[in-house]
Amino acid sequence: MTRYLDTLGTIVLLELRQRIRSVAWIVLVTVVFVLVGVVTVLLWASITAFGSDAETAGVYSTIIFFVLLVGTLVTPAISGGAVNGDRDAGTLATTQVTLASVAQIVLGKFLAAWTVALTFLVASLPFLIFSVVAGGVRPDTLLASLGVLVLELGVVSAVGVGLSALLSRPLFSVVTTYLTVAALSIGTLIAFVLGGLAFQSESRSTYIGIDYSVGGEFDPVTGLPEQIECLPPDTFETLVPRFDYVWGILAANPYIVLADAAPTTFDSNGNPQDLFGGIATGVRSAQLAPDLDQVTDECGAALAGDWDRFSGYESPQEIFDRTVPSWFVGLMLHLVLAAAALGAGITRTRTPAGRLPKGSRIA
Repeated sequence: MTRYLDTLGTIVLLELRQRIRSVAWIVLVTVVFVLVGVVTVLLWASITAFGSDAETAGVYSTIIFFVLLVGTLVTPAISGGAVNGDRDAGTLATTQVTLASVAQIVLGKFLAAWTVALTFLVASLPFLIFSVVAGGVRPDTLLASLGVLVLELGVVSAVGVGLSALLSRPLFSVVTTYLTVAALSIGTLIAFVLGGLAFQSESRSTYIGIDYSVGGEFDPVTGLPEQIECLPPDTFETLVPRFDYVWGILAANPYIVLADAAPTTFDSNGNPQDLFGGIATGVRSAQLAPDLDQVTDECGAALAGDWDRFSGYESPQEIFDRTVPSWFVGLMLHLVLAAAALGAGITRTRTPAGRLPKGSRIA
């Protein structure tokens, strides 16, 4: 076991030396550091300008999402040519004739790509620490968000390395990795919207208003007639989208997985105080079926003297509490996808190969 880990570590170190010594990598990390710094300063300045000190936790969540965005944009370029790039350069065959197994080669390239992807998180640490200290971020929110972020960057790295072993051309594997990330990030949102619009139900809305045309005195406090008379019910029908049928599609979105997994805080009015809670509440509200028979009884509310009784308003916190989380389903799907990509890549890289794509270089 020790020899296996030593060989695996050697491959990881070789990959890291090849990538980290590149000037382009240093420039890229510097750019990420500057961008995260600019985002942090602008967010903090906007909060100060509005005179609010209750939403500072939103700075941390925004930085985390920004790091995930950068990671999903850069990691495919790092990992998408890990195997077939060495094959084109004629160095893969040299590694395959050593004592390193195919699994060690592919896993070593995956771990190296994952490590490089995590350097973007390391570059953002000063600003994350500042937002945690100044924003009063809860420890469970900190641990959950960082844990999911690290795993998601690992998933993208695994998919890139796996596709680089499956496809013969580095350009194709890099583009396919980008398409996979886009399908999970943007494709799920498009599928959710189109799916909700494809399934529609007929909704009936009834409004019972107050007849202000009758004579009589008006209450100076409420502005209502002293003798309240109700208008006849006014009913109309319309079609409403059924997003509650397709909300599960969003479970595969890495940004929603991150938002739903991070515990959030709510203010005294039940509104989320960070970006995690805002996204998670919006997604969870899609789980609720629309009321297909709505009755707005303004006249009944006036007669009862209780407007809140007929409002039917639910705060975001109430919606959050009575719906179910989905982040663990999406995270499990991502881990299965990563394991399948690496497994297929190991199988395809194994030598001697029974069949190679046309034009593939052997040595």
